[in-house]
Amino acid sequence: MKSPYGLSGECHACNRRSSDFFCALSATSLKAFDEIKHPAVFPEDAVIFVEGQIARGIFLLCEGQAKLSTTSREGKTLILRIANAGEMLGLHAIITGNPYELTVETMRPSRLTFVERNDFLRFVKQHNDACLQTARQISRDCQHAYDVVRSLGLAHSASGKIAKFLLESAADGLVTNGIVRTTLALTHEEIAQRTGTSRETITRILSDFRKRNIVELKGSRLTIRNKMALERMGAA
Repeated sequence: MKSPYGLSGECHACNRRSSDFFCALSATSLKAFDEIKHPAVFPEDAVIFVEGQIARGIFLLCEGQAKLSTTSREGKTLILRIANAGEMLGLHAIITGNPYELTVETMRPSRLTFVERNDFLRFVKQHNDACLQTARQISRDCQHAYDVVRSLGLAHSASGKIAKFLLESAADGLVTNGIVRTTLALTHEEIAQRTGTSRETITRILSDFRKRNIVELKGSRLTIRNKMALERMGAA
């Protein structure tokens, strides 16, 4: 049966399963997971949970994308990363018993699966592969946090931060004759929140990159014409 926005499927029979994160569980574990999950479809820009909220359970992102952000007392927002299909959201809070440490918001129509905290912890105890995948994602989340701190804290210029971000965003892009093309579904404001800069700075630097024939961002289409120039700026 099709669900709203054309999104559908179940874990053990899903034809969109990847070989990573929770999608990599055995058929037995996936069937057990189906018994405790509560699937739902969310529209674009839906808030899944909010930083500081009591953690009721985890969300598995089955289809779509979501941005993970944190906000300071002064109201400044930093987007830590973009989550893709197969990732678990709210995992750290569920394991530690603390409130959600981030705010999660969908970036496009998305299908998510919710599992209550007690059900999830019992499931992880009973299925070794689920326990291993949980540990792997926590480790990856931790490594990503290190990378964000390193990128924001050690970059000597705003141009360097943005260059690194663009290179990371285009890592899986299509390369033709040295030109990299990919999709970057973020506004200038969201790129600023991701790189710890301002919207005005993003607009100015992207304009400079375009004039120098290094990068062009038109709508959601990102084209890197001079990757070596970006790499030099990112390494400076």
